[in-house]
Amino acid sequence: MEHLYNVFNYGLLGYAVTMLSCYLFLGTLAIAEAITYLRKSKLTDYNLLASSPYAPTVSILAPAYNEGANIIENVRSLLSIYYNHLELIVINDGSKDDSMAKLIEAYQLKPVQINYHQRLKTKKVKAVYKSTNPVYNKLVVIDKENGGKADALNTGINLASHQYLVCIDVDCILEQDALLKLLKPFMDDSDKKVIATGGVVRIANSCLFENGKLVEVNLPKQFLPRVQALEYIRAFLLGRMAWSRLNGLLLISGAFGAFDRKIAIEAGGYDHSTVGEDMELVVRMRRYMAERKVPYRVTFIPDPLCWTEAPASYKILGRQRNRWMRGTIETLKMHRVLFFNPRYGILGMLSYPYWFFFEFLAPVIEFSGLVIFVVLAVAGLINWPFFLALTGFIILFGWLFSIFAILMEVATFNQYKKKGELGSLIVTALLEPILFHPFVVWSSIRGIVDFLRKRNSWGEMTRQGFGAPAAKPQVKA
Repeated sequence: MEHLYNVFNYGLLGYAVTMLSCYLFLGTLAIAEAITYLRKSKLTDYNLLASSPYAPTVSILAPAYNEGANIIENVRSLLSIYYNHLELIVINDGSKDDSMAKLIEAYQLKPVQINYHQRLKTKKVKAVYKSTNPVYNKLVVIDKENGGKADALNTGINLASHQYLVCIDVDCILEQDALLKLLKPFMDDSDKKVIATGGVVRIANSCLFENGKLVEVNLPKQFLPRVQALEYIRAFLLGRMAWSRLNGLLLISGAFGAFDRKIAIEAGGYDHSTVGEDMELVVRMRRYMAERKVPYRVTFIPDPLCWTEAPASYKILGRQRNRWMRGTIETLKMHRVLFFNPRYGILGMLSYPYWFFFEFLAPVIEFSGLVIFVVLAVAGLINWPFFLALTGFIILFGWLFSIFAILMEVATFNQYKKKGELGSLIVTALLEPILFHPFVVWSSIRGIVDFLRKRNSWGEMTRQGFGAPAAKPQVKA
């Protein structure tokens, strides 16, 4: 037992110091990248890009399953995007609600004969629709058999005709200039080919939307959406900014990301066998380029470009985090050849190990540490001053890191400007280790157990719809 006690103490200390050192390193890189981005963006005329005949052509892919609560407003938002060379492909993935009926009525859709080349294998396409109203001439709707999000996206890729793909959850609302900013890295002069770009996703709960446009930003009033708003600021503004500077990004959020269509098809499209298809595609595209020794980049845009509704109940949040963990494990397993493999550079020597040790193993170590702590406490072997000092240090560091992320948000994009919102975010950061983080760890452990039991379901999600808190929830699988 004494040996177990020593291993527990020094092992936990070593892991904590290593992880916190990584956070400090990434935070420093994030500051440098934010300064660089803000300086460059001031020199960019996005209006000129939008109207330029040389701007790249884009196909937006928006898979939808049981999105009746938001479908009309969300499609309207996507159609209002300020960009010339654009087609919007909405893929109805066998919805069981009234999503398809609402689309047909609202956008005056009629079935059309179209040349559909199946480059990627998918479930059967039942019909392709276009609007009889020329106002909606950019809109294409695919009605297909249910096959999951990856299958729906591959169907959209098969039909897409433009140079770049922008994949977005149909339940998201975009800023008007979101597409211009997301696509700019593809147009920058560089000796490395940009194969994918991700954008910031923010929490839309309590925000005000009209006709598919964001008209008022509000910090979420409920605790769970508010703590997720803080989590997203920390993850996107610090984590992904830093990894972008290192050219080590492994994940572009499935809610909003852009890809080189040719590379995505050559790499094989989205994988149907994982619930983490967004992360897995980015890793596979990176492997594809590295194995062919072609210089490439995966970039990230820190501007708040996309707004989405966050889970407002522990039940739905638990399903989401369970799925995220299973997707992480599946991707790490599929691409385990990367682990400390110098052939893949930053991807193999830094990005993959970081995800393995601090994204996958972190909840395992925390949960195991709790179990070992209980055993040692019952045996009377806990050095309480040392344990309390270490625990206090870790919690204090977490608070300071969250407050640093909040200050970074204020110094850069400052979305939450109303009286009391900054203080509310800081209070939320203080409550997070008690009311939020333990639940996320437990949900991740359940995700690992479900992975071992070969449970591969997406998990149901309920949504109330933007601006309609009293609406009847819709089921999303």
